[in-house]
Amino acid sequence: MVRVTDQLQRVTIHDVARTAGVSAATVSKVINGRYGVASATVQRVQKVIDDLGYESSLVARSLRSHRTNVVGILVAEFEPFSTEILKGVSQAVGGTGYELLAYSGGGRAGTSVGWERRYLSRLGGTLIDGAILVTPTVVDSGGSVPVVAIDPHSGPSGMPTVDSDNFTGALVATEHLLELGHRRVGFLGGRPDLESSRLREEGYRTALATAGIPVEPELMRVGGYRRESAHEPAHELLSLPQRPTAIFAANDLSAIGTMDVARELGLRIPDDLSIVGFDNVPESVLTSPPLTTISQPIQLMGSEALRLLIHLMDGTDERSTHVQLPTELIERASTGAPATSA
Repeated sequence: MVRVTDQLQRVTIHDVARTAGVSAATVSKVINGRYGVASATVQRVQKVIDDLGYESSLVARSLRSHRTNVVGILVAEFEPFSTEILKGVSQAVGGTGYELLAYSGGGRAGTSVGWERRYLSRLGGTLIDGAILVTPTVVDSGGSVPVVAIDPHSGPSGMPTVDSDNFTGALVATEHLLELGHRRVGFLGGRPDLESSRLREEGYRTALATAGIPVEPELMRVGGYRRESAHEPAHELLSLPQRPTAIFAANDLSAIGTMDVARELGLRIPDDLSIVGFDNVPESVLTSPPLTTISQPIQLMGSEALRLLIHLMDGTDERSTHVQLPTELIERASTGAPATSA
């Protein structure tokens, strides 16, 4: 019998064989569902496997069958957007026969072009059968395993891609502020290297042009998609001699950062300043007041990416597929009519 102290180490196939009173070859047959083992023996070995918590090595499994039945979700770092993606994938993976491995470089890859290639070289072929890349910097992954991209930096290209309607979402966000009566609407953009950021700026510009309002460069800043990086540009906007009465921030974290700055400057939301974000991450409803935002179905993006990936791994050719999901305005308490009409 395997002692408790032994179980602190990894349980091996030999531990199972010794406890069950059979050979390691018999345990291997049970694990792999091969013929030639009596049903009573199968039951006894399976009970020992369950009792000891034995799991075969992913590497050993892949060497035997060339499959691990594991899909990877690879991110530069775990921030609110990628965490919501992970929730969607983990909910959808049940019943597929696949397990899920989430992998991150701990934030070190956040500004490094090509991080996904390095991650795939470590995992592809031995630990995972396919991968979901969240906001990859490049879409040429090297072809080691099937890959699906979520919101890639450069937008849809050759590999299967899932994203949301960024342009329409930004258009609706800006129109919402205009309909409330705001005429000096600031824009706090996202990362300039992301296609989704470009589309959100284009939606902002289009809404102003349609309303006959000129785009004023002094009302536009880059927020960087982070709460802390939004602080300085938001402070610049709100310190202008003629500051904006409303700001559309290109993601929720930068919108929350703008709310921080507004409070520091003694501005009331929405009485003195209206703010709209983009994403609808869980943090957006916890702000004071709750944040009006554009919701993109982030968890659904994750589940759709998993669906595409499984089709690829099972041999269904969806290599050029682009799935674009709709966005919608979630109106909360951070927006209202300006104190005085412009």
